Amino acid sequence: MQVFDHASCTTKGARDYQEDSSAFWPPEDSSSGSIDVPTANHTRLVAVLADGMGGHTGGALASHLVCDSFISAYSGLNGSRPERLLKALRSANSAIADKVMANPVLSGMGSTIVAAVFANDGVEWVSVGDSPLLLFRRGELALLNEDHSLAPELDRMVAAGRMTEEEARNDPRRHMLRSAVTGEDLELVDVSRHPLTLEAGDYVILASDGLHTLDQMEVQRIVAAYAKDGAEAVASALIRAVESIRDPHQDNTTVMAVRLMPEQA
Repeated sequence: MQVFDHASCTTKGARDYQEDSSAFWPPEDSSSGSIDVPTANHTRLVAVLADGMGGHTGGALASHLVCDSFISAYSGLNGSRPERLLKALRSANSAIADKVMANPVLSGMGSTIVAAVFANDGVEWVSVGDSPLLLFRRGELALLNEDHSLAPELDRMVAAGRMTEEEARNDPRRHMLRSAVTGEDLELVDVSRHPLTLEAGDYVILASDGLHTLDQMEVQRIVAAYAKDGAEAVASALIRAVESIRDPHQDNTTVMAVRLMPEQA
């Protein structure tokens, strides 16, 4: 039976408000932060992270609503995990639409979402927006989900010789979203179709885009340095590294770390 050590850590960065929300389901049943009891539909753990947009009130409300609605829907669904992931996403999107309809002042609020479902046969996910889902395995880090910002498009322009790397890195459009959970039609959705089998010691990292303050090699180095100390140590170390840069424009940053524990003899 798979057991997952998990933890989350967050910072407001340079902002005076927090638009990130995150949640694990089921909630921790002990101070250890590990899940070792069966849950509905053979799901052992669900991790959801939402990065809101729409200002102090709208962004915070949107991200909380997306997290809560997704978990509430997913925990009550049956069927294949990809189907349940998509249905739960649609439920979260409808919750935003209903809230805006009830209070038009909130028009324009929305959120990214990245949700990962852990079961005995591996991890599956759904995401909309630019919140990364990362796999750390045997010292190396890989991005699992699609980036729905303009960053990949700008990078393709660099590869085609249409702009320089520096121009792409500093382009003000880089972080513009091509898809988000706003209550409107979802333009782009990334959903896994099969479980990704996990190995003992693997880490799956969910993060808001504030983590991009660190380049991928630095994230990889930090996870490797703290991997043996557990999920809480990894999540905390990544947030400390973001804060240590003291970027005057630092966005909210949230990191959720999930580690597959070795099987008990």
